[in-house]
Amino acid sequence: MIIELGFGKEKKQLSVKSENLLGVLVPNQVEVELTGKEEVIRALNNPIDSPKLREIAKPGEKIAIITSDITRPVPNKILLPLVLEELWQAGVKDEDITIVFALGSHRFHTEEEKISLVGEEIYHRIKCIDSDQRDCVRLGYTKFGTPVDVFRPVAEADRRICLGNIEYHYFAGYSGGAKAIMPGVSSREAIQANHSRMVEVEAHAGNIATNPVRQDIDEVAKFVSCDFILNVILNEQKQIIKAVAGHYLSAHRKGCEFLDQLYKVKIKEKADIVIVSAGGFPKDINLYQAQKALDNAKHAVKKGGIIILVAACSEGFGEKVFEDWMLSVSRPEDLINRIKERFQLGGHKAAAIAMVLREAEIFLVSELNPDIVRQIFLTPFTSLEQALARAFEKKGPSAKVYVIPYGGATLPYFDAEC
Repeated sequence: MIIELGFGKEKKQLSVKSENLLGVLVPNQVEVELTGKEEVIRALNNPIDSPKLREIAKPGEKIAIITSDITRPVPNKILLPLVLEELWQAGVKDEDITIVFALGSHRFHTEEEKISLVGEEIYHRIKCIDSDQRDCVRLGYTKFGTPVDVFRPVAEADRRICLGNIEYHYFAGYSGGAKAIMPGVSSREAIQANHSRMVEVEAHAGNIATNPVRQDIDEVAKFVSCDFILNVILNEQKQIIKAVAGHYLSAHRKGCEFLDQLYKVKIKEKADIVIVSAGGFPKDINLYQAQKALDNAKHAVKKGGIIILVAACSEGFGEKVFEDWMLSVSRPEDLINRIKERFQLGGHKAAAIAMVLREAEIFLVSELNPDIVRQIFLTPFTSLEQALARAFEKKGPSAKVYVIPYGGATLPYFDAEC
Protein backbone atom coordinates (compact mmCIF):
# COMPACT_ATOMS: atom_id res chain seq x y z
CA MET A 1 0.00 0.00 0.00
CA ILE A 2 1.28 3.48 -0.93
CA ILE A 3 0.80 6.14 1.77
CA GLU A 4 1.60 9.87 1.60
CA LEU A 5 2.99 11.72 4.60
CA GLY A 6 3.57 15.43 5.05
CA PHE A 7 7.21 16.48 5.37
CA GLY A 8 7.77 20.22 5.49
CA LYS A 9 6.03 21.70 2.45
CA GLU A 10 6.42 18.46 0.51
CA LYS A 11 5.10 14.90 0.66
CA LYS A 12 6.94 11.67 1.26
CA GLN A 13 5.57 8.42 -0.14
CA LEU A 14 5.78 5.17 1.73
CA SER A 15 5.05 1.61 0.67
CA VAL A 16 3.99 -0.89 3.36
CA LYS A 17 3.03 -4.50 2.56
CA SER A 18 -0.58 -5.33 3.42
CA GLU A 19 0.47 -8.27 5.59
CA ASN A 20 2.50 -5.89 7.80
CA LEU A 21 0.04 -3.00 7.92
CA LEU A 22 -2.34 -2.97 10.90
CA GLY A 23 -3.92 0.26 9.72
CA VAL A 24 -3.66 3.92 8.74
CA LEU A 25 -4.95 5.94 11.69
CA VAL A 26 -6.74 9.17 10.75
CA PRO A 27 -9.34 11.38 12.51
CA ASN A 28 -12.92 10.09 12.45
CA GLN A 29 -15.63 11.59 10.29
CA VAL A 30 -18.12 13.51 12.43
CA GLU A 31 -21.17 15.30 11.07
CA VAL A 32 -21.79 18.82 12.35
CA GLU A 33 -24.91 20.93 11.81
CA LEU A 34 -23.54 24.38 12.59
CA THR A 35 -20.08 25.93 12.43
CA GLY A 36 -18.39 29.20 13.29
CA LYS A 37 -20.38 32.04 14.88
CA GLU A 38 -23.71 30.24 14.50
CA GLU A 39 -22.47 27.27 16.55
CA VAL A 40 -21.20 29.60 19.30
CA ILE A 41 -24.58 31.39 19.45
CA ARG A 42 -26.30 27.99 19.75
CA ALA A 43 -24.05 27.05 22.68
CA LEU A 44 -24.62 30.36 24.50
CA ASN A 45 -28.38 29.95 24.12
CA ASN A 46 -28.21 26.36 25.39
CA PRO A 47 -25.73 26.35 28.30
CA ILE A 48 -24.98 23.05 30.04
CA ASP A 49 -25.96 22.81 33.73
CA SER A 50 -26.05 26.58 33.98
CA PRO A 51 -28.30 29.59 33.42
CA LYS A 52 -27.49 31.72 30.40
CA LEU A 53 -24.64 34.17 30.89
CA ARG A 54 -27.03 37.12 30.58
CA GLU A 55 -28.94 35.65 33.56
CA ILE A 56 -25.82 35.16 35.69
CA ALA A 57 -24.15 38.58 35.39
CA LYS A 58 -25.67 41.52 37.27
CA PRO A 59 -25.30 45.30 36.80
CA GLY A 60 -22.51 46.71 38.93
CA GLU A 61 -20.57 43.46 39.17
CA LYS A 62 -16.91 43.40 38.21
CA ILE A 63 -16.46 40.87 35.40
CA ALA A 64 -13.19 39.21 34.38
CA ILE A 65 -13.15 37.47 31.01
CA ILE A 66 -10.14 35.16 30.92
CA THR A 67 -8.94 34.06 27.50
CA SER A 68 -5.83 32.55 25.97
CA ASP A 69 -2.71 34.37 24.84
CA ILE A 70 -1.27 34.63 21.37
CA THR A 71 0.31 31.15 21.50
CA ARG A 72 -3.13 29.47 21.42
CA PRO A 73 -5.59 29.29 18.48
CA VAL A 74 -8.64 30.52 20.42
CA PRO A 75 -10.84 32.50 17.97
CA ASN A 76 -11.30 35.49 20.27
CA LYS A 77 -12.60 37.77 17.53
CA ILE A 78 -15.62 35.47 17.20
CA LEU A 79 -16.11 34.59 20.87
CA LEU A 80 -15.58 37.92 22.61
CA PRO A 81 -18.22 40.01 20.76
CA LEU A 82 -20.85 37.35 21.56
CA VAL A 83 -19.83 37.14 25.23
CA LEU A 84 -19.83 40.94 25.55
CA GLU A 85 -23.29 41.11 23.99
CA GLU A 86 -24.54 38.72 26.71
CA LEU A 87 -23.04 40.96 29.39
CA TRP A 88 -24.47 44.11 27.88
CA GLN A 89 -27.92 42.48 27.79
CA ALA A 90 -27.47 41.83 31.52
CA GLY A 91 -26.86 45.54 32.10
CA VAL A 92 -23.11 45.25 32.74
CA LYS A 93 -21.19 48.41 31.80
CA ASP A 94 -17.95 48.50 29.80
CA GLU A 95 -15.99 49.96 32.70
CA ASP A 96 -16.84 46.94 34.85
CA ILE A 97 -15.41 44.44 32.34
CA THR A 98 -11.75 43.39 32.08
CA ILE A 99 -10.38 41.02 29.45
CA VAL A 100 -7.44 39.12 30.94
CA PHE A 101 -5.00 37.29 28.67
CA ALA A 102 -3.95 34.14 30.51
CA LEU A 103 -0.20 34.03 30.01
CA GLY A 104 0.71 31.18 32.34
CA SER A 105 4.51 31.25 32.16
CA HIS A 106 4.61 32.94 28.75
CA ARG A 107 5.97 36.40 27.97
CA PHE A 108 3.90 39.60 28.05
CA HIS A 109 2.14 40.76 24.89
CA THR A 110 2.91 43.89 22.94
CA GLU A 111 -0.04 46.25 22.56
CA GLU A 112 -0.14 45.36 18.87
CA GLU A 113 -0.52 41.68 19.79
CA LYS A 114 -3.40 42.48 22.13
CA ILE A 115 -5.13 44.34 19.31
CA SER A 116 -4.57 41.40 16.98
CA LEU A 117 -6.25 39.09 19.51
CA VAL A 118 -9.41 41.09 20.17
CA GLY A 119 -9.66 43.62 17.31
CA GLU A 120 -9.46 47.40 17.35
CA GLU A 121 -13.03 48.07 18.49
CA ILE A 122 -12.95 45.85 21.59
CA TYR A 123 -9.38 46.85 22.47
CA HIS A 124 -10.34 50.55 22.62
CA ARG A 125 -13.68 49.90 24.36
CA ILE A 126 -12.82 47.26 27.00
CA LYS A 127 -9.82 47.14 29.35
CA CYS A 128 -7.43 44.43 28.12
CA ILE A 129 -4.57 43.29 30.37
CA ASP A 130 -2.01 40.49 30.64
CA SER A 131 -1.96 38.28 33.71
CA ASP A 132 1.11 38.79 35.89
CA GLN A 133 2.64 35.99 37.97
CA ARG A 134 4.11 38.59 40.32
CA ASP A 135 0.70 39.91 41.39
CA CYS A 136 -1.24 36.92 42.72
CA VAL A 137 -3.46 36.30 45.74
CA ARG A 138 -2.94 33.04 47.66
CA LEU A 139 -6.30 31.42 48.38
CA GLY A 140 -5.19 28.11 49.85
CA TYR A 141 -3.80 24.74 48.74
CA THR A 142 -5.28 21.86 46.75
CA LYS A 143 -5.30 18.32 48.13
CA PHE A 144 -2.14 17.74 46.07
CA GLY A 145 -0.38 20.57 47.92
CA THR A 146 -0.47 23.00 44.99
CA PRO A 147 -0.73 26.62 46.12
CA VAL A 148 -3.82 28.34 44.72
CA ASP A 149 -2.28 31.62 43.59
CA VAL A 150 -4.56 33.65 41.29
CA PHE A 151 -3.85 36.91 39.46
CA ARG A 152 -5.30 39.65 41.67
CA PRO A 153 -7.78 41.24 39.17
CA VAL A 154 -9.20 37.76 38.51
CA ALA A 155 -9.36 36.77 42.19
CA GLU A 156 -11.04 40.05 43.14
CA ALA A 157 -13.65 40.02 40.35
CA ASP A 158 -17.30 39.23 41.16
CA ARG A 159 -17.63 36.96 38.12
CA ARG A 160 -15.13 34.99 36.08
CA ILE A 161 -15.84 33.87 32.51
CA CYS A 162 -13.33 31.45 30.99
CA LEU A 163 -12.83 31.14 27.25
CA GLY A 164 -10.67 28.57 25.48
CA ASN A 165 -10.40 25.78 22.96
CA ILE A 166 -10.45 22.08 23.74
CA GLU A 167 -7.73 19.88 22.30
CA TYR A 168 -5.63 17.05 23.63
CA HIS A 169 -2.92 18.05 26.07
CA TYR A 170 -0.14 15.55 26.49
CA PHE A 171 -0.06 15.64 30.29
CA ALA A 172 -3.19 17.57 31.39
CA GLY A 173 -5.40 15.30 29.29
CA TYR A 174 -7.31 18.09 27.57
CA SER A 175 -7.02 21.86 27.32
CA GLY A 176 -9.94 24.15 28.12
CA GLY A 177 -12.22 24.49 31.14
CA ALA A 178 -10.55 25.56 34.37
CA LYS A 179 -7.16 25.49 32.65
CA ALA A 180 -7.81 29.19 32.01
CA ILE A 181 -7.26 29.67 35.75
CA MET A 182 -4.53 27.06 36.32
CA PRO A 183 -2.01 27.57 34.78
CA GLY A 184 -3.52 30.51 32.88
CA VAL A 185 -3.57 33.14 35.61
CA SER A 186 -1.54 31.40 38.32
CA SER A 187 1.87 32.05 39.86
CA ARG A 188 5.07 30.38 38.73
CA GLU A 189 5.24 28.46 42.03
CA ALA A 190 1.71 27.12 41.52
CA ILE A 191 2.38 26.13 37.91
CA GLN A 192 5.58 24.40 38.93
CA ALA A 193 3.77 22.37 41.57
CA ASN A 194 0.98 21.37 39.21
CA HIS A 195 3.07 20.62 36.12
CA SER A 196 5.70 18.64 38.01
CA ARG A 197 3.14 15.82 38.15
CA MET A 198 3.44 15.38 34.38
CA VAL A 199 5.80 12.44 34.92
CA GLU A 200 3.09 10.33 36.57
CA VAL A 201 1.77 7.47 34.45
CA GLU A 202 -1.86 8.68 34.45
CA ALA A 203 -0.90 12.17 33.25
CA HIS A 204 -1.42 11.71 29.53
CA ALA A 205 -3.52 12.90 26.60
CA GLY A 206 -7.16 11.87 26.62
CA ASN A 207 -7.29 11.02 30.34
CA ILE A 208 -9.32 13.03 32.84
CA ALA A 209 -10.76 10.56 35.34
CA THR A 210 -7.46 9.55 36.95
CA ASN A 211 -5.18 12.32 35.69
CA PRO A 212 -3.49 14.03 38.69
CA VAL A 213 -2.59 17.15 36.69
CA ARG A 214 -6.18 17.66 35.51
CA GLN A 215 -7.67 16.84 38.92
CA ASP A 216 -5.42 19.49 40.45
CA ILE A 217 -6.47 22.03 37.80
CA ASP A 218 -10.17 21.41 38.38
CA GLU A 219 -9.82 21.66 42.17
CA VAL A 220 -8.43 25.20 41.84
CA ALA A 221 -11.88 26.29 40.63
CA LYS A 222 -13.27 25.38 44.06
CA PHE A 223 -11.19 28.19 45.57
CA VAL A 224 -11.98 30.81 42.93
CA SER A 225 -15.24 30.21 41.09
CA CYS A 226 -15.28 29.77 37.35
CA ASP A 227 -18.81 31.13 36.82
CA PHE A 228 -19.22 30.34 33.12
CA ILE A 229 -17.11 28.84 30.36
CA LEU A 230 -17.25 29.07 26.59
CA ASN A 231 -14.98 26.54 24.90
CA VAL A 232 -14.71 25.60 21.24
CA ILE A 233 -13.29 22.73 19.23
CA LEU A 234 -11.55 23.50 15.96
CA ASN A 235 -10.92 21.33 12.92
CA GLU A 236 -7.61 21.20 11.06
CA GLN A 237 -8.55 24.40 9.19
CA LYS A 238 -9.04 26.23 12.54
CA GLN A 239 -12.80 26.41 11.92
CA ILE A 240 -15.17 26.17 14.89
CA ILE A 241 -17.10 22.90 14.56
CA LYS A 242 -18.34 22.61 18.16
CA ALA A 243 -18.95 24.99 21.05
CA VAL A 244 -19.89 24.25 24.64
CA ALA A 245 -20.97 26.77 27.25
CA GLY A 246 -22.04 26.77 30.88
CA HIS A 247 -20.75 24.93 33.97
CA TYR A 248 -16.96 24.74 34.11
CA LEU A 249 -16.94 20.95 34.55
CA SER A 250 -20.12 19.72 32.82
CA ALA A 251 -19.70 21.82 29.69
CA HIS A 252 -15.99 21.07 29.46
CA ARG A 253 -16.60 17.32 29.70
CA LYS A 254 -19.19 17.47 26.90
CA GLY A 255 -16.60 19.21 24.76
CA CYS A 256 -14.04 16.52 25.58
CA GLU A 257 -16.54 13.84 24.55
CA PHE A 258 -16.97 15.50 21.17
CA LEU A 259 -13.20 15.78 20.74
CA ASP A 260 -12.90 12.06 21.41
CA GLN A 261 -15.51 11.29 18.75
CA LEU A 262 -13.43 13.26 16.27
CA TYR A 263 -9.81 12.52 17.10
CA LYS A 264 -9.62 9.47 19.39
CA VAL A 265 -9.06 6.34 17.28
CA LYS A 266 -9.57 2.98 18.96
CA ILE A 267 -7.02 0.26 18.14
CA LYS A 268 -7.31 -3.46 18.91
CA GLU A 269 -3.59 -4.08 19.32
CA LYS A 270 -0.33 -2.20 19.49
CA ALA A 271 2.27 -2.32 16.74
CA ASP A 272 5.96 -3.16 16.61
CA ILE A 273 6.54 -0.08 14.44
CA VAL A 274 4.59 3.17 14.34
CA ILE A 275 5.28 5.67 11.55
CA VAL A 276 3.97 9.11 12.42
CA SER A 277 4.03 12.45 10.61
CA ALA A 278 3.30 15.73 12.34
CA GLY A 279 1.35 16.59 9.17
CA GLY A 280 3.92 18.71 7.38
CA PHE A 281 4.47 22.47 7.55
CA PRO A 282 4.00 24.31 9.90
CA LYS A 283 3.40 21.47 12.36
CA ASP A 284 6.88 20.05 11.74
CA ILE A 285 8.74 23.34 11.37
CA ASN A 286 10.82 22.38 14.42
CA LEU A 287 11.18 19.53 16.89
CA TYR A 288 9.41 21.49 19.62
CA GLN A 289 6.23 21.52 17.50
CA ALA A 290 6.61 17.96 16.21
CA GLN A 291 6.87 16.55 19.74
CA LYS A 292 3.06 16.46 20.02
CA ALA A 293 2.81 13.90 17.20
CA LEU A 294 5.49 11.80 18.84
CA ASP A 295 3.65 11.85 22.15
CA ASN A 296 0.40 10.70 20.52
CA ALA A 297 2.18 7.92 18.63
CA LYS A 298 3.49 6.36 21.85
CA HIS A 299 -0.02 5.11 22.62
CA ALA A 300 0.05 2.82 19.55
CA VAL A 301 3.48 1.19 19.92
CA LYS A 302 4.44 -1.91 21.87
CA LYS A 303 6.91 -1.55 24.70
CA GLY A 304 10.34 -1.98 23.13
CA GLY A 305 9.00 -1.07 19.69
CA ILE A 306 10.09 1.65 17.27
CA ILE A 307 8.47 4.99 16.47
CA ILE A 308 9.55 6.58 13.18
CA LEU A 309 8.87 10.32 13.47
CA VAL A 310 8.65 12.06 10.09
CA ALA A 311 9.27 15.77 10.69
CA ALA A 312 11.40 18.13 8.59
CA CYS A 313 12.42 20.35 11.56
CA SER A 314 13.79 22.91 9.08
CA GLU A 315 14.19 25.43 11.93
CA GLY A 316 15.92 23.00 14.28
CA PHE A 317 14.83 22.63 17.88
CA GLY A 318 12.56 25.67 17.82
CA GLU A 319 12.92 26.72 21.46
CA LYS A 320 16.07 27.64 23.37
CA VAL A 321 15.28 26.08 26.76
CA PHE A 322 14.15 22.87 25.04
CA GLU A 323 17.38 22.75 23.05
CA ASP A 324 19.53 23.42 26.11
CA TRP A 325 17.85 20.63 28.06
CA MET A 326 18.09 18.11 25.22
CA LEU A 327 21.80 18.77 24.74
CA SER A 328 22.81 19.03 28.40
CA VAL A 329 22.39 15.47 29.72
CA SER A 330 24.14 12.15 29.19
CA ARG A 331 21.02 9.99 29.37
CA PRO A 332 17.26 10.55 28.88
CA GLU A 333 16.38 9.61 32.47
CA ASP A 334 18.21 12.73 33.67
CA LEU A 335 15.61 14.87 31.88
CA ILE A 336 12.79 13.18 33.78
CA ASN A 337 14.54 13.60 37.13
CA ARG A 338 15.26 17.23 36.32
CA ILE A 339 11.61 18.08 35.53
CA LYS A 340 10.53 16.47 38.83
CA GLU A 341 12.89 18.80 40.67
CA ARG A 342 12.07 21.99 38.78
CA PHE A 343 9.47 22.43 36.08
CA GLN A 344 10.57 24.72 33.27
CA LEU A 345 8.73 25.52 30.06
CA GLY A 346 10.72 24.08 27.19
CA GLY A 347 12.31 21.57 29.50
CA HIS A 348 8.91 19.91 29.90
CA LYS A 349 8.95 18.83 26.25
CA ALA A 350 12.44 17.42 26.62
CA ALA A 351 11.20 15.37 29.56
CA ALA A 352 8.21 14.23 27.51
CA ILE A 353 10.52 12.88 24.79
CA ALA A 354 12.56 11.10 27.46
CA MET A 355 9.36 9.47 28.72
CA VAL A 356 8.63 8.14 25.22
CA LEU A 357 12.20 6.78 25.06
CA ARG A 358 11.42 4.74 28.18
CA GLU A 359 8.89 2.80 26.08
CA ALA A 360 10.27 2.77 22.53
CA GLU A 361 13.21 3.60 20.29
CA ILE A 362 12.76 6.73 18.17
CA PHE A 363 13.93 7.03 14.57
CA LEU A 364 13.83 10.62 13.28
CA VAL A 365 13.48 11.35 9.56
CA SER A 366 14.35 15.03 9.34
CA GLU A 367 16.66 17.73 8.00
CA LEU A 368 18.53 17.98 11.30
CA ASN A 369 22.26 17.31 11.54
CA PRO A 370 22.61 13.55 12.19
CA ASP A 371 25.23 14.12 14.89
CA ILE A 372 22.86 16.41 16.77
CA VAL A 373 20.06 13.84 16.46
CA ARG A 374 22.28 11.15 17.95
CA GLN A 375 23.25 13.51 20.75
CA ILE A 376 19.59 13.78 21.78
CA PHE A 377 19.19 9.98 21.93
CA LEU A 378 17.33 9.55 18.62
CA THR A 379 18.44 7.63 15.52
CA PRO A 380 18.78 9.92 12.46
CA PHE A 381 17.62 9.20 8.91
CA THR A 382 17.21 11.39 5.84
CA SER A 383 15.19 8.73 4.01
CA LEU A 384 11.90 7.29 5.24
CA GLU A 385 12.54 4.11 3.26
CA GLN A 386 15.87 3.59 5.00
CA ALA A 387 14.29 4.19 8.40
CA LEU A 388 11.54 1.63 7.74
CA ALA A 389 14.02 -0.92 6.36
CA ARG A 390 16.16 -0.55 9.48
CA ALA A 391 13.08 -0.93 11.69
CA PHE A 392 12.17 -4.20 9.95
CA GLU A 393 15.75 -5.39 10.40
CA LYS A 394 15.43 -4.83 14.15
CA LYS A 395 11.85 -6.04 14.68
CA GLY A 396 11.75 -8.81 12.03
CA PRO A 397 10.13 -9.13 8.58
CA SER A 398 6.70 -9.95 10.05
CA ALA A 399 6.61 -6.83 12.26
CA LYS A 400 3.25 -5.07 12.43
CA VAL A 401 2.95 -1.41 11.47
CA TYR A 402 0.62 1.54 12.06
CA VAL A 403 0.88 4.71 10.00
CA ILE A 404 -0.42 8.01 11.46
CA PRO A 405 -0.40 10.78 8.81
CA TYR A 406 -1.70 13.55 11.13
CA GLY A 407 -0.02 12.71 14.41
CA GLY A 408 -0.81 15.94 16.21
CA ALA A 409 -4.56 15.49 15.71
CA THR A 410 -4.92 11.72 16.10
CA LEU A 411 -4.89 10.02 19.49
CA PRO A 412 -4.67 6.21 19.30
CA TYR A 413 -6.60 4.54 22.08
CA PHE A 414 -5.78 0.97 23.05
CA ASP A 415 -8.26 -0.94 25.18
CA ALA A 416 -7.01 -4.38 26.20
CA GLU A 417 -10.65 -5.53 26.40
CA CYS A 418 -11.47 -4.49 22.81
